[in-house]
Amino acid sequence: MIITHHGGQCFKVSFGDTTLVFDPISKKSKLTGARFGADVAFVSLNHPDFNGAGEMSYGTKEAFVIDGPGEYEVGEVTTRGYGVPTTYENVARYNTIYQVTLEGINIVFLGALGSEVIDSKILGELDDIDILFIPIGGGDVLDVPAASKLATKFEAKCIIPMHYSDAALKAFFKEEGIDPVKPIDKLTIKKKDLAEMEGEIVVLSS
Repeated sequence: MIITHHGGQCFKVSFGDTTLVFDPISKKSKLTGARFGADVAFVSLNHPDFNGAGEMSYGTKEAFVIDGPGEYEVGEVTTRGYGVPTTYENVARYNTIYQVTLEGINIVFLGALGSEVIDSKILGELDDIDILFIPIGGGDVLDVPAASKLATKFEAKCIIPMHYSDAALKAFFKEEGIDPVKPIDKLTIKKKDLAEMEGEIVVLSS
């Protein structure tokens, strides 16, 4: 599995001939969007910074769009989406937390989550997490203390922070009590690699 960051909360996950994209950036966003084809596109929140799924069909790939709660199975990809209320840019909305299983790897993408308080029923479903994508930048999404608290609660093997400033990233490492790690261009990882990890933070450059 190869994971790369494409600005904002947009992450590309590739395995074999299959490509997933989380929170692709719309043309209506002020952020610069990526241009590649995806088989499955996940949208956590209906906002131009995250809902550019319609633009992820490219070449021979036509994206199957998942943009809300429910259970989905697309090829080898098994997904469950959990809706949680949030406020983004002073507008009450719903954010979808996605749990995606592929190649035996359990991925949880928290999207534009604004509070660490999550329904206990949802928390009970999100166990044994291999890779956790978590916003840490504050404002409309989790701030550093809340993100750190939630990451600890989830006990994920690998944590990928997103939606942050340089200052927030430094604060996150300080909150975690570890030295900052250097950003990498891509994360290439297998299930056996994750078995040896315990809350390891990986920063992906965009």
